[in-house]
Amino acid sequence: MTAPFPMSTSLITVLLLIGSNLFMTFAWYGHLKFGADSPLWRIIGLSWGLAFFEYCLMVPANRIGYRVMSGFQLKILQEVITLVVFAAFAVWVLQERLRWNYIASFGCLLPAVAFVLGFPAPKTTAR
Repeated sequence: MTAPFPMSTSLITVLLLIGSNLFMTFAWYGHLKFGADSPLWRIIGLSWGLAFFEYCLMVPANRIGYRVMSGFQLKILQEVITLVVFAAFAVWVLQERLRWNYIASFGCLLPAVAFVLGFPAPKTTAR
């Protein structure tokens, strides 16, 4: 099956990772804003339900991304996306202030991304 418009493998991977992280962030932290009065068992069940959709995006993202990236590269990319998604969630949903030290700590991760994605993925026999 071909996509209705051409997209690079890396872009598809990033979009799927963003989507999966949106679901997971709501699964892990959404109850802090929307379920504070709900019993813990209900929050856990709802979080598991949301996590299902996270997996429906994360697994294909990793499978597709592994065609052009190593496992290490995928993991670093996923962690940075997680932090960006969480920062937006914390500001817009939890109404927390994005302080300078949080921004500085995120900035420290950018060289890690440059190091891991700035070099071609090694060829492995698993691909």
